[in-house]
Amino acid sequence: MTFSLIDRFDISQEKLRSRLAAALHRADDGELFLEYREQESLVFDNGRLKAGNFSTDQGFGMRAVAGEAVGFAHSGEFSAAALGRAADAVAAVTSGYSPQVASGPEGTNRKLYGEENPIPSPGFDEKVRLLQEIDAYLRQKDPAVRQVSVSLGAQWQVVEILRADGRLVRDVRPLVRMNVSVIAGRGDRSESGSAGGGGRIGFQGYLETGNWQAMADAALAQALVNLEAVPAPAGTFDIVLGAGWPGVMLHEAVGHGLEGDFNRKKTSAFSGLMGEMVAAPGVSVVDDGTLAERRGSLTIDDEGTPTARNVLIENGRLVGYMQDRQNARLMGMSATGNGRRQSYAHAPMPRMTNTIMLSGGYTPDEILASVKDGIYAVSFGGGQVDITSGKFVFACTEAYRIRNGKVAEPVKGAMLIGNGPDAMHRVSMVGNDMALDHGIGMCGKAGQGVPVGVGQPHLRMDKMTLGGTQT
Repeated sequence: MTFSLIDRFDISQEKLRSRLAAALHRADDGELFLEYREQESLVFDNGRLKAGNFSTDQGFGMRAVAGEAVGFAHSGEFSAAALGRAADAVAAVTSGYSPQVASGPEGTNRKLYGEENPIPSPGFDEKVRLLQEIDAYLRQKDPAVRQVSVSLGAQWQVVEILRADGRLVRDVRPLVRMNVSVIAGRGDRSESGSAGGGGRIGFQGYLETGNWQAMADAALAQALVNLEAVPAPAGTFDIVLGAGWPGVMLHEAVGHGLEGDFNRKKTSAFSGLMGEMVAAPGVSVVDDGTLAERRGSLTIDDEGTPTARNVLIENGRLVGYMQDRQNARLMGMSATGNGRRQSYAHAPMPRMTNTIMLSGGYTPDEILASVKDGIYAVSFGGGQVDITSGKFVFACTEAYRIRNGKVAEPVKGAMLIGNGPDAMHRVSMVGNDMALDHGIGMCGKAGQGVPVGVGQPHLRMDKMTLGGTQT
């Protein structure tokens, strides 16, 4: 891929750079963010191709930062006229302002993923055949299967970030995702199961039979387990969380509360607690945007800052926040490579990349054996979190009762209820089997969605509130 986005403007690079410098000359910080994106999605449902979409989009966003104020404008047109309108709009925020110009981010020669566009290969016909094959495989595997839905999604994003000092950085970001959902039933009862995966890679790995079969088998197994599930009890229980995807609870209940903007504005449950014990000893949490080919990873963030492995909680103690450039400067801290935006039409803000609880010293069997009567939560679905209070509610999509240290009957309708900081103090055992999710995470904040990753080992949380339907 050789084209440059900055050359798509109908003016010279010299004039464009001069116009940007003039717009930002009284700003602390800012940039011109240029983007080109291709997206494709296919959905095979109930034995037929239900939807197929392909789209392209391009545009730029210009931002000027003056203290706590931000001027932002965007356009889907690479033209001198659009650039001029944007420059006039963002410059208004700097009127009468005396800037403390921030130095630009350091460069990086690191590449965490390839640049190949995943959309053209394999071709459309081959993708449809794959979807048909997965559908047929699941229907033949078990007579309880009533409905199969399989989706493939891919995007290819090119970004260029031009700063007022003339520095231009570039990143090419592939992303793919595959999801399999199954509805299984017996008599009048139907239950669902799902599995998925993806990352900043091509589709080639998913075309191998063993890979997609494992995903399909996992979705079917979850649906069949849920067919046997009994209503979940309600009350106070010791909870064991599985490794990998259950880290979504950590992402929501703790991760958002450690983003810089919430703490600068003192609207986070973790505000003012730097250096304090905010979790049980043995609990360590990092946000790592440097993991090769992972869904939440970025070579550079959307301000041009290289991503990093940022330690947030170390052995229970709060030691760091996730920062974009503006909040880092206002808090007297360093940018951590967490300035992210959904597209050129959005201003950046502090966002997570891959948020992970690190391994401890217990085996999963030791953790399960320690629980006399509790719940084993293997997978979570939707949840709600209040950042200010830290309160959360999460629905378990696959869970089991633990009786005398053994995994017993599956349960359905279980809702894990708690408070993020309090829940972290209730962690009494951390497993030695940290696993990352398979690459399906999407995070929403302030109306913007970005791909993310999560991970954790098995862990035990004592005396957690469980909402259930058993009377």
